[in-house]
Amino acid sequence: MTDLQPLGSPRATRRAVLGAAVGSGLSLALSGGRAWTRQAPPGPAPGSALTIDLPAEPRSLDPAVAYDPNSWSIVHAVYDPLVEYGADGTLRNVLAESLTSPDPLTWEVRLRQGVTFHNGEPFDARSVTAAVARVQGPESQVGDIFGAITAVEEVEPFLVRLRLSAPAPWLPAQMAPWLVMLPPSVGPASDLDAAPVGTGPYVFDGWERGSAIALTANPTPWSSPKGRALAERVRYRFVPEAATRVADLTSGGANLVSAVAVDQLAAIEAAGKRVTAMPIAGTAFVRVPTDVAPFDDVRVRQALNHAVDVEGIIAALLDGQGQRLANLFVPGGLGFDPGLAPYAHDPDRARALLAEAGHEDGFETTLAYAANQREDLVAAVAGGLREVGIDVTLEAVELARFNDQWRDPEAAPLRFVTWRPVFDPFTLLNLVVSDQGFLSRHANPTAQPVLEAAAIEADPATRDARYRELGRMLRDEPAAIYLYSLTAWYGSDDAAAGWTPRADEYVLPLGG
Repeated sequence: MTDLQPLGSPRATRRAVLGAAVGSGLSLALSGGRAWTRQAPPGPAPGSALTIDLPAEPRSLDPAVAYDPNSWSIVHAVYDPLVEYGADGTLRNVLAESLTSPDPLTWEVRLRQGVTFHNGEPFDARSVTAAVARVQGPESQVGDIFGAITAVEEVEPFLVRLRLSAPAPWLPAQMAPWLVMLPPSVGPASDLDAAPVGTGPYVFDGWERGSAIALTANPTPWSSPKGRALAERVRYRFVPEAATRVADLTSGGANLVSAVAVDQLAAIEAAGKRVTAMPIAGTAFVRVPTDVAPFDDVRVRQALNHAVDVEGIIAALLDGQGQRLANLFVPGGLGFDPGLAPYAHDPDRARALLAEAGHEDGFETTLAYAANQREDLVAAVAGGLREVGIDVTLEAVELARFNDQWRDPEAAPLRFVTWRPVFDPFTLLNLVVSDQGFLSRHANPTAQPVLEAAAIEADPATRDARYRELGRMLRDEPAAIYLYSLTAWYGSDDAAAGWTPRADEYVLPLGG
C-alpha cells in the first residue's frame, strides 16, 4: 500500500497565523495544533518497541551542531523547541504559549508552565537563556544566525524578551530546528552527546557509536502538540545501504525505514508493508559559483539550466514525485511563485548561449556531490551537461569534507545539493546566495539589496512579495541549476501504524 501525503501550505498558513504588521511591529500568536492541557497524554503500550533505520549516524546530538534530518530526528525526540513546524508544515507553538513582536527589535515569548526536564529540573525562563547561550557558543554551527539576539531578558519566570541587533522576522523559523530548550544547569561546556536532557517525549538511553541510539518513553510526559510516544523503547539504527534498510523492514528487523530508494518501493509493497511518499519543504539544486570563469558569465549559467532534463529525471528516477523549480523557492514556502516558469529543457538554446559566451566547443568542469547522495541523480544532471558539450567529471566526497568545501576555490565549482527545510528561505539565501554568506561563492549586486531588504521586512505579505521579486532575479540570473522539490519515501509495518511523516523530514516516533 502506498500513501501520498499532501504538503500543507505553510506560506498561506504563515500569513494567517502571523497576520499583518500593526503599529511598530508584529503581534503573533501561533496555533499549537491541538489544545494543550496539563493532563498527561496516554502512554505507549507496555513492552512496546520500535526499530527505525536511518541512512546515516548523527554528527552530533548537540542541537547547536546538528544540521541534518538524521540528527534532528533524534534531537527533536529528546528535546522540545519553543516553536516548530508541524507534520503539515504549519508553524506552531510547542513550549511557547505565545510569541509576539511588540517592536522590530524584540521578540517576546510567554512560556508554558508545569513542564519539567527529564532530570527533574523545571522548565522556565532560565532555560531560554541556556538555550540561546548554547546556539551562540563557539562550537555552534548557527552562531551567526542567533548572533542577532543581543540579550535574553528573564522578565518573569515564564516570560522572556529577546532583544535584537536588527529586525529578524525570520527568527521563529530558525528557532524551530535549532533553539531547543535546555535545563538551566547546562553550561557551554556540557557534553550533550553523552547526556542530552530535554522535555521531549523520549529520554536518551545510550549511543552505540557506529551502530544505534536507544531512547525510552518519557515516564512523565506533558501533553505536547508534537504528539505522544508510540513505543516504550525506540532504537534508531544507522544503515547506510538502502537495500539493507528495505531488507530489515521486509524481514521484520525494522519497523520504520527512511530514505527508501525508488527502485525498492515495489519490494516493500510485495512484502505487505506500507510505502509512504511525503513531499518535503526542500529543494535540490547544483550550486554554480559566480567567482570563477566561465560561470561568471550569466549566459553560461542560463545554458546549464536549459541543458538538464529535470522533468525526465523526475519521471524516470523519482517515481514522478517532485516539481520542477524555477529558482530556490519551494511550493508552500515563503516567496514561492507558482506563476514563474522554470527553464525549459532546450539543448539547442543551451548550445547557442554557450557559443555566445565564447564556449562553442564547451569546457571541462567538475561536479561534486556528497557520498550519501544518489549517484544516479547526479549522473543524470551530468548527462544533460555533456549533451551540450560540457565535459563533466563527477566527484563523490565524504559528507563532512563536502560540507567543509563550500567556499574552497580549489574544490569542484559545481556542487549537487539537497537543502531542507525551506519553509522560510532566510537561511538558504543568506548562507549560499548572499555575497556575505558563510557558504557563498555568489555575488549579484542587483539582487543583493532585495535579499537584504526581504530578510528584515516585518510585514509578512511584503516580505513574501520581496522574495518573489528576488526569485524572478535569481531565475533570470541563476545562482544554481534549479532542479526539483524534494520527496521522502518511507517504509513501515503495523508496529508504526500511528506514525505520521513530516514536511521537515524528521523521523519522530510519535502518534496523535
